[in-house]
Amino acid sequence: MDSAGSGIPQSRIQILPPGEARKIAAGEVIDRPAALVREFIDNAIDAGAAMVELAVEGGGIRRTEVIDDGNGMAREDLELCWHTHATSKIRSVEDLSTSGTLGFRGEALAAAAAVSNLEIVSSQDGREAWRLEVAPGGGTAEVHPARRSRGTTVRSLGLFDALPARKRFLKREGAEANLCRQALIDKALAFPEISFRFVQDGSLKLFLPAAPDRKSRFGDALLGRAESAFLNEISCAGEGFSVTVVVGGPELFRRDRRQQYVIANGRRIQDFSLLQALEYGVQGWFPNGTHPIGAVFVDIDPALADFNIHPAKREVRFRDPGAIHHAVTSTLSNFMHHRGVAQNRESTGSADKPGICSGGGFRFSGAEGGSFQPETSQGRSGSLAMEALLEDPPGFAPPPRSIPDTPGFAVRDQAPPGYPAETGAVPPEGSKIRYAGRLFGLFILAERGDELYIIDQHAAHERILFDGFLSKPVSVQELLVPIPLETEGPEDDRFLEIRREELYRLGIHIRKDEDGQWLIEALPPAWRAGDRETVKEILDLKNAGEDLARRWAATLSCREAVKDGDYLDPQAALDLAERAFALPDPRCPHGRPIWMRIRREDIFRAVRRE
Repeated sequence: MDSAGSGIPQSRIQILPPGEARKIAAGEVIDRPAALVREFIDNAIDAGAAMVELAVEGGGIRRTEVIDDGNGMAREDLELCWHTHATSKIRSVEDLSTSGTLGFRGEALAAAAAVSNLEIVSSQDGREAWRLEVAPGGGTAEVHPARRSRGTTVRSLGLFDALPARKRFLKREGAEANLCRQALIDKALAFPEISFRFVQDGSLKLFLPAAPDRKSRFGDALLGRAESAFLNEISCAGEGFSVTVVVGGPELFRRDRRQQYVIANGRRIQDFSLLQALEYGVQGWFPNGTHPIGAVFVDIDPALADFNIHPAKREVRFRDPGAIHHAVTSTLSNFMHHRGVAQNRESTGSADKPGICSGGGFRFSGAEGGSFQPETSQGRSGSLAMEALLEDPPGFAPPPRSIPDTPGFAVRDQAPPGYPAETGAVPPEGSKIRYAGRLFGLFILAERGDELYIIDQHAAHERILFDGFLSKPVSVQELLVPIPLETEGPEDDRFLEIRREELYRLGIHIRKDEDGQWLIEALPPAWRAGDRETVKEILDLKNAGEDLARRWAATLSCREAVKDGDYLDPQAALDLAERAFALPDPRCPHGRPIWMRIRREDIFRAVRRE
């Protein structure tokens, strides 16, 4: 192709020098300090370590070091380990179908050597030890005698010092350190029998002693002692796989999914299907808009899963993902049902054996955290579960959720059993509006004179709240735990600095800590969203210009308003219609009309009625 007239400089294809090629390829495996942590700890676990310590300085950028008490390496292995595709774990591609190790490609140490100064000290017996020092860029290496006890120390210094373009894309040191800590926790959850320590800038920040089971480790790593009491550990199995689920009861609901994990054969993976299975399995037992906390641990025959589809092994391709999804969903669903029945029997003084409930295709023994195993064929589970519900109906119903700033409103996901027909709403004295019912779970039908109004319940309530937010000061509620507000760049920082006072008046209280990290310390009580979504919405306000208050009021009102499908009792629906008709601007904050109107004569004409 002739590019002479295109303005593009002519260039010839060249083969990159080996050193440059190594640096570029390393970016697929090592993109930040947390990736070093993941790879180094994988090697420690594969070496049979009973204790793993992670130490970072400068967020892991200046130093990332992993110390273990595993098997160690001989001098001959140490001389080879930093080369690309040097591995002791497989010998051919066929071995991938049987390998039970976390690492297998032999890329991690080579990648670390390409983008940092790599040092390794290792001993197999504590008497003889060797130190490997790899030259910057991974060109050459030297091995010298050293001293240390049995095990290995791997140290990466000056990550991306030779690649300033890549280093600019790293986060602040505090944020990178948090990612390193999370990478350690991911591994600790998968291997409760191993002790883990996390040291940041010389201070011990986390110590996780060996735990008897996954539930205990989950509580130690992520929760306090009080919350850990509400964790449950259940298990099931299928052809070629077994699953253990650690899940919190409804007492531990969260507004986001940050404490949900999927771990397959010791690796935390990104698998939306299994996170969905966790949510589906507990559906109906948690408050609206909240999520369970928990972890799905899948132990599967390596021949039935391909972990070699992502450079960092964050994804896996299961041969039969549907079977695992069904096992998780059905097991959780049965467990939650019988947990509810057991609690109901306790509250009503049932004469059944304490701590034992059966049916629905499984048997669960003991109090919180007892053992749970499938008992009978799945074909009987549906009918048995229905029989249990009919024999022992729950003695409670979820309370209706009140709608703030809208007196008298009450909302449910659906009409409660035995609720009277949608009649009997009493209009205020002198009102010319008659409530006629609801449509599709979304719209309120109201008659006014010779006209029928179809009112969008969400849009109407949204506008009412929007006008209220703009007409009075925004109330504020301090957060028990401040939310880290991680900015994406200097533009975000400038926005927060310049508009901090205005954000304060809108109920968004932020400050900088000593490390320069932004923290959200207070928000309006009406705000209901996860941490990640909260940060995103606040940073998105920088695009609002001078309409910052209106933009934030629109966001608040949209989130707080009744949602499509929420059930309003007839009186509440009539009250909402009355207030909607009184609005000076019958449009939602986003510009959509609140209602549509149909005249009596139009209806008559449509059905050809005189």
